[in-house]
Amino acid sequence: MRYRHSDLFPQVLGEAACSLLISTYQAGQLIAVGVADGRLHFAFRRFDQAMGIALGVDRLAVGGKGGVWSLQEHSEIASAIEPTGRYDRCWLPRSSTVTGEIQCHEIAWGRSESDEPELWIVNTLFSCLAGLDPRYSFVPRWRPSFISQLAAQDRCHLNGLAMRNGSPAYVTVMAPTDEPRGWREVRNDRGLVLDVPSGEAVTSGLSMPHSPRWYDGSLYVLNSGMGCLERVDPATGHRDLVAAVPGYARGLAIHRGLAFIGLSKIRETAIFGGAPIAAHHDQLKCGVGIIELATGNTIATLQFANGVEEIFDVQVAPETRCPTFGGPPGESDEVWLLPGHREPVGAAR
Repeated sequence: MRYRHSDLFPQVLGEAACSLLISTYQAGQLIAVGVADGRLHFAFRRFDQAMGIALGVDRLAVGGKGGVWSLQEHSEIASAIEPTGRYDRCWLPRSSTVTGEIQCHEIAWGRSESDEPELWIVNTLFSCLAGLDPRYSFVPRWRPSFISQLAAQDRCHLNGLAMRNGSPAYVTVMAPTDEPRGWREVRNDRGLVLDVPSGEAVTSGLSMPHSPRWYDGSLYVLNSGMGCLERVDPATGHRDLVAAVPGYARGLAIHRGLAFIGLSKIRETAIFGGAPIAAHHDQLKCGVGIIELATGNTIATLQFANGVEEIFDVQVAPETRCPTFGGPPGESDEVWLLPGHREPVGAAR
């Protein structure tokens, strides 16, 4: 994989005291981007069709093909992984839950009635928000009012989820259609942001929207078909342009006044055909852009030159300098933790 980045990208991550988690379902990778010795450092873990990422206090969930992976944080052993002292955070896979092919899109941690973490899943195939239960493939929890029944038909392409105070607050759909894949015929100008508690539309007329986020008292959304980040007034539905980006925008994390936006090239298929941004097909980039919310300025960029063409999700790992998912690059990426051992077996030499 070849990449290039603007000179300020490592500095911006350092000043924001964070690293990034990026998923790309086309390449089947979960990527951690951190900084070591003043340079960007990448760690990889393969998950087939990696899509939504949910980062919790001590755990990480990744939506993938046919299920959801659970990774446990073991940062106590991070510094022992070769080369010693480089890493400060580590997540290791511990279990997976089989959901079947539900086209899991964004996922997020919320709080249950018992105040325990619970995972919310955007179940795109069944047009609903869902949870997990070991007895079932999934547990439907909410669906748009215009969806008449649960059916494996991707009726509106429900794809994005914004949490607020530990509960689902907003979702994005491509169009308010109730027919099997009906959204495909009207996807370029009928996208909605829906308020979850009321079920009402907050704003409409979007082009293939993704990744709604609630941050610092404001609602943001990616108007992906237009290649834009927009701020939404939930009371009126009015949208203000924050920034235009050189890619199909999908995957958004906001941290310390900075928006980290996933950028994708677009496939020349029926799904993207006719989207306004398709007119600039040859100019689109794949990577991450960092936007200053106060000004709308792009202050740093990361671009993948090969190996990756589509980003799905971007999440920020706060107070993290250089994370990893396993062993040294180029060698076995497995790390074994055993009872009675203070260091991971095989991670240090």
